[in-house]
Amino acid sequence: MRTISELKEIKDAFTAKRQDSEEIRVIVGMGTCGISAGATPVYEALRDGVKRLGLEKVTVCPTGCIGMCTYEPIVEVKVPGKETVTYIHVDPKKAEKILKYHIQEGVPVSEYTIGGDCGTLTDLEFYKKQHRVAIKNCGIVNPEDITEYIYKDGYFALAKALLEMTPQDVIDEIKKSGLRGRGGGGFPTGLKWSFAAPNEADQKYIICNADEGDPGAFMDRSVLEGDPHAVLEAMAIAGYAIGATKGFIYVRAEYPVAVKRLNIAIEQAKELGLLGKNLMGTDFDFDIEIRLGAGAFVCGEETALIASIEGYRGMSRNKPPFPANKGLWGKPTVINNVETLANVAQIILKGADWFTSFGTAKSPGTKVFALGGKINNTGLVEVPMGITLREIIYEIGNGCPGGKKFKAVQIGGPSGGCITTENLDTPIDFDNLVAIGSMMGSGGMIVMDEDNCMVDIARFFLDFTVDESCGKCTPCREGTKRMHEILDRITEGKGTEEDLDTLKELASNIKLTSLCGLGQTAPNPVLSTLNHFEDEYIAHVRDKSCPAGVCKSLINFNITDDCRGCTLCLRSCPVQAISGTLKEKHSIDQELCLKCGICMSVCKFNAIIKE
Repeated sequence: MRTISELKEIKDAFTAKRQDSEEIRVIVGMGTCGISAGATPVYEALRDGVKRLGLEKVTVCPTGCIGMCTYEPIVEVKVPGKETVTYIHVDPKKAEKILKYHIQEGVPVSEYTIGGDCGTLTDLEFYKKQHRVAIKNCGIVNPEDITEYIYKDGYFALAKALLEMTPQDVIDEIKKSGLRGRGGGGFPTGLKWSFAAPNEADQKYIICNADEGDPGAFMDRSVLEGDPHAVLEAMAIAGYAIGATKGFIYVRAEYPVAVKRLNIAIEQAKELGLLGKNLMGTDFDFDIEIRLGAGAFVCGEETALIASIEGYRGMSRNKPPFPANKGLWGKPTVINNVETLANVAQIILKGADWFTSFGTAKSPGTKVFALGGKINNTGLVEVPMGITLREIIYEIGNGCPGGKKFKAVQIGGPSGGCITTENLDTPIDFDNLVAIGSMMGSGGMIVMDEDNCMVDIARFFLDFTVDESCGKCTPCREGTKRMHEILDRITEGKGTEEDLDTLKELASNIKLTSLCGLGQTAPNPVLSTLNHFEDEYIAHVRDKSCPAGVCKSLINFNITDDCRGCTLCLRSCPVQAISGTLKEKHSIDQELCLKCGICMSVCKFNAIIKE
């Protein structure tokens, strides 16, 4: 059991330690992005080096995703009384030099910092237009230490809800905030809670939907890895609001770092009495369990998720009844995704008026996006609703690599649609995106440049949907396959203009007749690319050409008169499709050519062109 006074004691003790201590903190970005870039050996080198050198006042701490994934592995050194120094692209050898010169001698190693000026990440344009709410602790706190979360006012919102508010007060505050679900359609969170609250039942449930499966999406994973207690606290608040005593976090097994840190967080919260029986000395009980998903995209849909937790194959069912009335094991259930929950504690602690002070009237607050694809600054960004795409792409993302021209961005993964230069200045919120033929979705944002073929992009997303369809309803199971077959024909140069009409007809029928939201949105990438890039489809079917030079069946590699006969392309071709003699122009046998492009990449005279 923990009282509010005990929470304050923990926070005050930690604050005093930070203020009075001469401790140097070395923070290593240990989200999946950092780990995959090589952060683990960096962390070990720093930790072992501190021990070997006897640096008693130096602590090496892991943290979650710091945000700018393109610079991983990232290490930050915080010396009391001095500016934080951020090191990028760190490896074990660099870590040793950082320990020797910066930690021992007090001289930062400027050559490993951003721009060589010893600045911090927050000095960059990447961060200047961000407003962090859901990910405010990510990259800052140690996610495996509950005291750091409490130091950042963690669990004070739960205390406020339990000790100062009625369940209805909590629901009313969330309603007043205008918080909308961050996992897809943007349904009002407070309204969802209000549907479940009055239902009488011997058991109610709160489920955190952490089954993030969109290609290019890593928002929820980053929150779970970097700030797991924010989700636990929010689930307890939601449980109090609707009268639920049990919570489940449904997270895919492909997120081992997130699962590990969630387990640690749950155990720590139980040890402090912040989960379990009689929270904050009240008669409210709440506990949380983790359920691992096997990676089925359809289990992101709430009824399929419920079926999976119950032990059945993840397949959607008809609604109504809605989960708020009849959900997990037939009991009233509220399901919110990770990012939605990550906003809850701060709304309760700071008030709905604070939350509505940024964002737009119909979409208050912020949105977290996973910025990836053809963009210079890949990473995790959180921006106020209403920001324009131009600001995200060019000011935060710094445009496309190599000076390439921006072509489109796919928002919302396979459920979303592409946005082009025509709508770069449209304020981004739930309603505006729907108005231009897209949708917010979960927040994956994949940027494409002039070298991307939009027909191929549509085929990529549809290939994912076909593979991930649960197969329960015919429109999704069969309709998406037929659409994929048509796109295959088109990219192979075998399509016809009649195929384009068939694509539109199939897409319309699938949207209208599929059982769940995933099937209903599956045609979106095809419809949006047809709408904005119909000329590319026409080129594929009428001219049998791919303007972007991506679809292999529609391109040829040819050797021009600039060829010097050096034989490098001949020697590099994996299928011996190139013939010629030394110092004479070579030629390519188009029947043998694999369209791999190796010849073009190795030619030193730019004598090979793609047509």
